[in-house]
Amino acid sequence: MGIISRGFQGRRRGDDDRLPPGQYLVDDFPVLSTGPTPRIPLERWEFAIDTETAQTHRWTWPELMALPQETPTVDIHCVTKWSKLGTGWQGVSLDTLFENVESAAEYALAYSYGGYTTNLPLEDLLDGKAWIVHKFDGEELAPQHGGPARLLVPHLYLWKSAKWIHGIRLLDEDWPGFWETAGYHNYGDPWREQRYEGD
Repeated sequence: MGIISRGFQGRRRGDDDRLPPGQYLVDDFPVLSTGPTPRIPLERWEFAIDTETAQTHRWTWPELMALPQETPTVDIHCVTKWSKLGTGWQGVSLDTLFENVESAAEYALAYSYGGYTTNLPLEDLLDGKAWIVHKFDGEELAPQHGGPARLLVPHLYLWKSAKWIHGIRLLDEDWPGFWETAGYHNYGDPWREQRYEGD
């Protein structure tokens, strides 16, 4: 008897051209984390941008909420091969947060409450490509999905969209983050299937 029974069709691939190669569609929102879920009280939450010249720009929760809000609808893709299309978020564009930040850096290291880090080229955070989001599907972002706020960089695999975001450090050199030092791809483009080092 075969391992795969007759009639098994596998997971739903879908015919949507928004689905990158090797991905399958999900209706739910799977939860994947590297450790315990941090619980950050809003009165203690802050977000910072630290420049390569040791300048720090900080926002408290009320200050973040007072900034212009955007409601991007984007497709998200996990390195574990699931995709969710047309997800709705609310948050602040990184373009807004970087308006008064002077930097010549080319790289960024996002860091989170709980110690998680991930690296990105700075250009992948600007020009309408990334947000600090605090709502998903019209509701406050649940802690298991990165609430109260997470980074959202939808054109890269979801591990680059750091949950429980605490800040972004600007760097002159590229520093790999948590998953990158464990063998994941340094960039993580789902359309090129850049899942692991060497892909």
